[in-house]
Amino acid sequence: MIRRIIKINEDLCNGCGACAAACHEGAIGMVDGKARLLKDDYCDGLGDCLPTCPTGAITFEEREAAAYDEAAVKARMAQRQNACDAAGCPSAGISSTVSSSTAPHHSGCPGSQSRSIAREAREIPISTETLSLEKSFSMESRLTQWPVQIKLAPVQAPYFKDARLLIAADCTAFAYGNFHNDFIAGRITLIGCPKLDMVDYSEKLTEIIRLNDIKDVTIVRMEVPCCGGIENAAKRALQASGKFIPWQVVTVRTDGSLIR
Repeated sequence: MIRRIIKINEDLCNGCGACAAACHEGAIGMVDGKARLLKDDYCDGLGDCLPTCPTGAITFEEREAAAYDEAAVKARMAQRQNACDAAGCPSAGISSTVSSSTAPHHSGCPGSQSRSIAREAREIPISTETLSLEKSFSMESRLTQWPVQIKLAPVQAPYFKDARLLIAADCTAFAYGNFHNDFIAGRITLIGCPKLDMVDYSEKLTEIIRLNDIKDVTIVRMEVPCCGGIENAAKRALQASGKFIPWQVVTVRTDGSLIR
């Protein structure tokens, strides 16, 4: 049958996951960091997902599609709920470090989900003078160039010659405590957030990689779905540059641990 159904432009999708969270039928899923319509018969064509998309990647189209199957949707959602109840569902907005009685309800992008992270209490110096004397808090910057924002960085600069390039999501340096020593040291650093900037970094990153002698690329992202945007942009840039450069992706959990 010909009916109205959503259409997702993967080139515009930044991987934030807001549409998947907004879809009450579970018709949208995140696949390889991009939103995908999983099955035509899960989509009712009402478009609850449209206003949540920050990049305008979702539109309506009229095409041949299976009829909306309400019974199948109910069965799928019940199955998902049972799995969440059994294992603890991330989409419920409750972190393992947060009491369910005090955790706020969350139904939007997983990347903006509120949570508390349990840490061992430690005394914090009360002044900058004290701070400089505390070895346990001493950390020198390992940054060797400026600017660092992808939007502001030039496509060519002397520091890109024979550089090891770090492409990192904004939040990673705050979540991972030893970020300067483990990632920035010895690398040229570029940072960004595709969800907040609402831009596709791939074109600029392509030019940076194409026009300079880059030794290798390290991509550091958060575990939240919206961070898939910066990973995908970097991968597309590597491919479009026409160069064969070693690269790796490191994922940081919201509690600061690493997924390699």
